[in-house]
Amino acid sequence: MQTIYLSHPYDHEKIYDQPVVLALGFFDGVHLGHQEVIRKGRQLADQYQVSLAVLTFNHTPRLVYQQIHPNHYHYLSDNTRKKELMKANRVDILYIAEFTSAMGAQSPQEFVDRYMVNLNAIHVVAGFDYTYGLREIANMQTLIDHSQGRFKISEIPKKTIDDQKISSSEIQYQISNGNIDLANQELGYIYETRGIIINGLKRGRKLGFPTANVAINPGQLTPGIGVYVVEICVQGQWHIGMASIGYNITFDDVKELSVEVYILDFDRMIYGERVRVKWHHYLRGEIKFDGIESLIDQLEEDQVHTRAYFK
Repeated sequence: MQTIYLSHPYDHEKIYDQPVVLALGFFDGVHLGHQEVIRKGRQLADQYQVSLAVLTFNHTPRLVYQQIHPNHYHYLSDNTRKKELMKANRVDILYIAEFTSAMGAQSPQEFVDRYMVNLNAIHVVAGFDYTYGLREIANMQTLIDHSQGRFKISEIPKKTIDDQKISSSEIQYQISNGNIDLANQELGYIYETRGIIINGLKRGRKLGFPTANVAINPGQLTPGIGVYVVEICVQGQWHIGMASIGYNITFDDVKELSVEVYILDFDRMIYGERVRVKWHHYLRGEIKFDGIESLIDQLEEDQVHTRAYFK
């Protein structure tokens, strides 16, 4: 897959100079609804015997239009993860456009001319709720007029699970509230975050459950407080584990949220290692125990459930 970064107004020399089927969207998470858009694009590209291109943005347009600090907005997939997911969905060309006020100031017709026609689109595919400006004047219905017959259009209907529309915001809500099982169902794959192993209080080691403290990369959404069944990739190898997100409320000396992973059948020093964590299943909420023994008993029970999950 070729990744092309665009900054408005872009250099035309960067544009892939052959006809393409173009899929449009922000694609945060590349969930099942997004995958339908890409799958339709792939099908059409194969029919036309052309490449499949996707146009997305480097960050959410909300950072331009709303008073949101970048450090306070969390994505289901940062650009690195998004590129991986696009490649896995057989995208040939990924355009990542820098969304700025200058790009947002374009009229709907200008956006269509520059970011659809001039990207050599012969067929455009997008979800039913795609907009390229104000919703009232730049939606999938108005795109028919703005296209001026220069490309064909396919609109993908909404995708639902149990009558609930699948959307990035819906999945973010579920992950933030610990409903990782439902979120994974809506994503169509196991949610993943990345980070680096940092020094902690080493309290787990004293309990017989040494944990790896993971500082999740900025901008990635952290699941809600609780204990989870996970996989963690260390030095290129995947291991099963159980992760705790919370404040260690049994002890009163922890004031910041921590992400700790107990890696089963593992005993190596890995401080500073960059890791990936797949969040498979929610086990339980955070519990304030009345003593160390009851905490250890619960951890042993969590370990049994974790092993059983992967069997």
